[in-house]
Amino acid sequence: MESTDLMNIIQGIPKAELHLHIEGSFEPELMFQIAERNNITLDYESIDALKKAYKFNNLQEFLDIYYTGAQVLLKEEDFYDLTWAYLTKVHSQNVVHVEVFFDPQTHTERGVDFKVAITGIYKALEKAKEELHISYRLIMSYLRHMTEEEAFKTLEESLPFKDWIHGVGLDSSELGNPPSKFKEVFKASAAQGYKLVAHAGEEGPADYIWEALDILNVVRIDHGNRCLSDDALVERLLKENMALTLCPLSNLELKVIDKLEDHPVAKMLDKGILATIHSDDPAYFGGYMNENYYETAKALNLTKDQLQQLAINAFEASWLSDNDKKKHITDVKNYFLSLN
Repeated sequence: MESTDLMNIIQGIPKAELHLHIEGSFEPELMFQIAERNNITLDYESIDALKKAYKFNNLQEFLDIYYTGAQVLLKEEDFYDLTWAYLTKVHSQNVVHVEVFFDPQTHTERGVDFKVAITGIYKALEKAKEELHISYRLIMSYLRHMTEEEAFKTLEESLPFKDWIHGVGLDSSELGNPPSKFKEVFKASAAQGYKLVAHAGEEGPADYIWEALDILNVVRIDHGNRCLSDDALVERLLKENMALTLCPLSNLELKVIDKLEDHPVAKMLDKGILATIHSDDPAYFGGYMNENYYETAKALNLTKDQLQQLAINAFEASWLSDNDKKKHITDVKNYFLSLN
């Protein structure tokens, strides 16, 4: 497939994004703008200098700069602007449904009230629903490098906003912070009616994926790259139709893989795993949904059928109603039929 043809095909696919950290969509231009508005001096003299710092050797190096960027978010307006910028960007890429992570502890640790962060994010999501026809779910993540006790505090802070939050997740530094560390807070979160997901098997071993399934009782695995090293785990994922939300450009930038040609998503599709593609932290990793689809398709020589399957899988794995899923999946199939 010619590059321009491939990009045109990808542009037209109706897409769902299920693995996106809103703080990770913070483009340098907007970061400088908000920093100036809040009278904050960044450690970088220019937008270009900041962009040059976006070269990472591992997850921790990325997280260090990610948390630095988040420091400029202080007011409701800041969180609104951040979220709206992401939503208008993905709208231009034909993303019609998003399931967005936010990290309350990144902000409450700095003295920014939980209410300030979530209200700005929520208002932008609601506006996008009305004006851009993008449906959404909002997922509150616990930071795994912090304690379970601190996660419990975040759970408590979330309760007045329960109607706005659809689930909880687990992110940040994976190695040395297994899912089992958060067993009790996940149990308590489920009791509050939150759906459960967790990052597992990105830098951590396949054992972490087992823990997320068996101890945390998640309904979806974020990343899950390492699952192919364990045949019994693959069987389990197939049996339960457990979705994996993979992030190829993120995996490349964080050295989870050496090159995109090594990405496991095509092998996962061949095995029948409910594999999906997303952008993770697009401002830092060189691409939003279309770029992730395009670069992965190019590197792995994905067929139109595989692209269609990835798009269908994402709606299948989403938290939309069965009727909405069916509608979107029909739209995807009709789109691919129109290409023939």
